[in-house]
Amino acid sequence: MTASELRIDGPVLLHDDLDGVRTLTLNRPRRKNAIDTELWGCLRDALDDAGTDPDVRALVVTGAAGAFCSGADIANPGVAHPMRKMRVLTDVALLLHELPVPTVAKVNGVAVGAGWNLALGCDLVVATPESTFSQIFTKRGLSLDLGGSWLLPKLIGLQQAKRLALLAETIDAEQALAMNLVTWVVPGDEIDGFVDDLACRLVAGPPVALAQTKALLNEGADRTLRDALASEARAQATNFATVDAPEAFSAFAEKREPRFTGRWAVGRDKQ
Repeated sequence: MTASELRIDGPVLLHDDLDGVRTLTLNRPRRKNAIDTELWGCLRDALDDAGTDPDVRALVVTGAAGAFCSGADIANPGVAHPMRKMRVLTDVALLLHELPVPTVAKVNGVAVGAGWNLALGCDLVVATPESTFSQIFTKRGLSLDLGGSWLLPKLIGLQQAKRLALLAETIDAEQALAMNLVTWVVPGDEIDGFVDDLACRLVAGPPVALAQTKALLNEGADRTLRDALASEARAQATNFATVDAPEAFSAFAEKREPRFTGRWAVGRDKQ
């Protein structure tokens, strides 16, 4: 089911599971999938669940009806204290960042403010030529949230991050690609198939090794080389304790595709 085929009414967050891929679709199309209090809570719970479900091998985040996300719904702010609201945003950002499976943002249409940072929090971002992006916060009298102040400088450097954040410019997909804020730009009528294929490739990978690799890359930017090497050694020891490494070696020798499961290879002596 494509985003344009989704029902206008219904749950604010749609779940779909297929062959190890879980797709979360923001479903408030009348508001271009702006995130209100209910949707923030649903996102937090869904990410928490995805991180503990052994059947989930990859996660796709997208939006319904031709938009990714127009940011937080400031037209319906709710009555909760701002600090309480921000705790939920913090939970969402951290859960997405620390999720032990690869994540893909499928961006078709606008990705604005917290919506753009939701996409940037994913490991890979696929956009269409029609996609547009803005760190709109200052135009709303606000500052960056959902991890934008951490993500942007790491992805594009401090000066360009300040340009996007201070001026709240809107950029198109090609500009975002040139600035390394998008991984791929594909035609709108091809994005569903492209992301499906990408997710299948991720699901086919060794789940423990992918989780270790993602964590190492996320942590490595803030560590010394000595710290990074120590973390790599610990991660590699974990990988060798699964059946995936010997399976990869056997598949190479037998000239076939490996079948990765992530199962633990360390057995116990029988009593």
